[in-house]
Amino acid sequence: MTGLIDVHAHFVTDAYAAATGIERPDGMPGWPAWSAAEHLDLMARGGIDKAYLSVSSPGVLENRALAREVNEFGAQQKAKYPDKFGHFASLPLPDVDASIAEATYALDDLDADGVVVETNHNGVYPGDARYEPLWAELDRRSALIFVHPTSPPHAEEIALGRPRPMLEFLFDTARAASDLIFSGVLTRYPAIRWVLTHGGGALPLLADRMQLFQALVPGAADVQESVVDQLSRVWFDMAGTPFPRQIPALEAAFGTSRLVYGSDYCWTPAPLALAQIDTIDDSWRALTSDNAERLFNR
Repeated sequence: MTGLIDVHAHFVTDAYAAATGIERPDGMPGWPAWSAAEHLDLMARGGIDKAYLSVSSPGVLENRALAREVNEFGAQQKAKYPDKFGHFASLPLPDVDASIAEATYALDDLDADGVVVETNHNGVYPGDARYEPLWAELDRRSALIFVHPTSPPHAEEIALGRPRPMLEFLFDTARAASDLIFSGVLTRYPAIRWVLTHGGGALPLLADRMQLFQALVPGAADVQESVVDQLSRVWFDMAGTPFPRQIPALEAAFGTSRLVYGSDYCWTPAPLALAQIDTIDDSWRALTSDNAERLFNR
């Protein structure tokens, strides 16, 4: 059976959770526990050869010291288990200067495999002009950017008291992607390897509608490439509920040549992660692992 390569895996430390000052992140009941030993046990049971670790939502919240702390912790796990763990470094956005400095340190000194950003940072979405210097630097490096969803502005009102990963994360992934498309970021910085989560969230159902409205979006008419063509160059992971409906919808919209596996562990508990793996047959395992090899070995 083909070993999986997991691009969507998380760690949590007690210090990180305490530093956020949040007891119920994104409307969830609390913080999960993480240890390398438990993660490696899940990987052995699920046939996962390698997992790329990152910090999930809410991220480091514009905190430079916290970004450095979690990035050095992630780098330590990679150094200790180089065949099992990779690492995506967190950036203290929307502080662009600090994020460029942290990305430089993480990629050059910590040997990070890429960086992770949230779909929005304090309401600032990735097409914002303030981020241009960061995208330019990461494009120069042909860097991988893992775009993780987070709660949108006014989440408490619109989520109706329900956990935001259920719906709001999927909508915010689509919102962030639309901002990258209509701002022209995807076309201006083609060397960046963008990875979107959860099968693109709501994107497979919205891409044609976004194309229909492109001429009406201020500034978007200058972006000549179609919405679907732009999204066909983006990478997607299959974290969440991939079958029977999520991944077939993605395949119909954008194909599967840039589809990779994601477990979302440790925010997805081990039993649920293993149940998800049971829905993935060996043809999908082989496809996603081959794709991941291309993603990381450019």
